Amino acid sequence: MGSAALAALFVVALGAPQTAPNDGSERELDSRFKLVRPLPGLPAITIDYPASQIGIAQALAREHQLQARILWVDATANLVRLNDDWKVARLVQRAQSVGFNTIVLDIKPIVGHTLYPSAFAPKLDSWRGVDMPPRFDPLAAMVRECKKSGMPLLVSMNAFSEGHRIAQFDKIGPAGPGLAKRDRQSVLYEADVRVIARETASEFDMADEPNSPMPEGGESLVAFTSASRVPRIAGEHRLVLVDATGRVVAYTTSEPIRSGEVGIPSGGSAVLGVGPGFEFLKTFAKVGDQLDFIHSPLFVPTSERMQQQIPLMMNPHHPEVADRMIAMVEEVLTKYAVDGLLFDDRLRFAGQNADFSQQAKRAFEAYVGERVAWPHDAFSYAIQPDLERGVVPGRLYDAWLSFRAHTMQQFVQRVRGTVDRVRPGTKFGVYAGSWYGEYASYGSNYASNKLVAGFPFLTDRYRPTGFAESLDMVITGCYYAKATIAEAMSERTGAGATVEAAAMLSNRVVRDAAWTYAGLSISSFRGDNEAFARCLQAALVSSQGVMVFDLSHDIEPLWPIFERAFRVPAVAPHKRPDVLSLVRHLRQVKDDRGETDPPIVIYSGVAGIGH
Repeated sequence: MGSAALAALFVVALGAPQTAPNDGSERELDSRFKLVRPLPGLPAITIDYPASQIGIAQALAREHQLQARILWVDATANLVRLNDDWKVARLVQRAQSVGFNTIVLDIKPIVGHTLYPSAFAPKLDSWRGVDMPPRFDPLAAMVRECKKSGMPLLVSMNAFSEGHRIAQFDKIGPAGPGLAKRDRQSVLYEADVRVIARETASEFDMADEPNSPMPEGGESLVAFTSASRVPRIAGEHRLVLVDATGRVVAYTTSEPIRSGEVGIPSGGSAVLGVGPGFEFLKTFAKVGDQLDFIHSPLFVPTSERMQQQIPLMMNPHHPEVADRMIAMVEEVLTKYAVDGLLFDDRLRFAGQNADFSQQAKRAFEAYVGERVAWPHDAFSYAIQPDLERGVVPGRLYDAWLSFRAHTMQQFVQRVRGTVDRVRPGTKFGVYAGSWYGEYASYGSNYASNKLVAGFPFLTDRYRPTGFAESLDMVITGCYYAKATIAEAMSERTGAGATVEAAAMLSNRVVRDAAWTYAGLSISSFRGDNEAFARCLQAALVSSQGVMVFDLSHDIEPLWPIFERAFRVPAVAPHKRPDVLSLVRHLRQVKDDRGETDPPIVIYSGVAGIGH
């Protein structure tokens, strides 16, 4: 690139100097909200224009007319579309005909079986009554068809999930290989709950979760937060109402309370006892008495709590778990000429209460350089009268957050090294939820390691755990049905729950370390094609590309939308590694010059992984 061209790009990416008018006249004050149309085939939308322009990746993607247009193909949901050569060829042809420029194929879904024949996992042979021929390899067929058509193919793997809750209980397919490997499952810190009568210090066991089935024999009390969930008890029983402070405000020994009869206090619960539980409540829980809810730590493998989430999460601290995943990455890149590898949203821990295995404890002690009280130095629970669990930070709470993110960063760096060694030039990225503010709880810091923003967990120790610098692309689930901040303002709803705000935040936290693409979920729109079209525009004005999830959803009515939206062809940014190198170079120049971007505006998103 010549010096004149490079200088021009410096102006585009770093911004030309701004001068104020000097004629003494009063300049018109323009609104920051402007009409834009990144996809000429769709109606324009009103967006927060200056905020959408921040970032060198944004500037150079527009300068080079780059747009990612990605179709995601989930493995289990699309098995019927992937189980012979003709179907795979038709899928690729259809995607290309409407203007998609990349396909993502899920080859290791959360169940842990693989779409291709693997030396490390069983092959997915059936799901919800759809069979996969034993000798057919859909990944080989997809590679062949994508190469034939010139369509880039990225494959997706769920790193730390090896089982499926619904399959375990409803028999819709294999439950997953992780169920038989309890020693490799992530260990959850759970609460063994008890209730104590404050006046006498008498205590009694409770079911750990509210609205649980009544245990036989009455050896545990059960707290109910919904009157309609209280069972009818024929024999002797007592139902005690406690408020949000744990004070007993009423009791009944007649028929169970129901909605509209006796209200459960806000933040409180209805505690039911039979047998020994009845005797405890009768003696120690009179009106005005105080009940305290406490717990002892309980450590259980994820398979014992599969009712809480669909994926069966394995232990990232277990060396065999991490090594096996690295081996699977190497296997895929050796056998198949794919263009890139993505990790889906199971590149994380099972939750804030994971992982509390002995491997994690030893690694944490090495990280902080001292012995720890486990789990209290990380955090402990404060059990509320409705059995909600508050978190009491321990003395090493911030270090514990950083430690988990550091663990995930080390794994990502190992994968990056494997990708570059086995198939140089292969792209590597991740999919994650767009509400970055909740990801410290899951130990996955997909941001730049130089991010400065107003998140309380983003300490000097946490910041360096960002792993965006090891990636080529970050796709985030901006799974909202509302397109823009302006729409949210007009309807007096939360601006954070919009595609524009979610994609903008994702782009800012990645901070030019990688390309950033906004994901849309077809299921969010329920046939509202106009809303979907607006969200396509919002995704592509607030990031450098769009990912559409998923082929299995009701996609047929949207093919005409895609044809109009993508009628002007575009190259995906990940096809231009030279431009990403320039983005990173210019970001480093800007950093070296001490220039900073405007502060990040944080519109809080909706909690829930995948959003």
